[in-house]
Amino acid sequence: MKRGMFVMVKLRLKRCGRKQQAVYRIVAIDVRSRREGRDLRKVGFYDPIKNQTCLNVPAILYFLEKGAQPTRTVYDILRKADFFKEKERTLS
Repeated sequence: MKRGMFVMVKLRLKRCGRKQQAVYRIVAIDVRSRREGRDLRKVGFYDPIKNQTCLNVPAILYFLEKGAQPTRTVYDILRKADFFKEKERTLS
């Protein structure tokens, strides 16, 4: 990548798992990459079948502070996990 080039980053879901048993990684990824493309960093995990969520809070905070935009689905997952309440506690 050329120096001085700005990379837009999104927090989005990356599908893993088998057929009919999808699990998703929450990843920080360049907006130009496709869903299964190379991610910058894995920042969480979401299993819709077992309804489990695992988040790397410091990594997510880092990317959000740098201007990363979560997709609507990732935003809903973070909100459901009370991430934004936790973020307010760390900032105060």
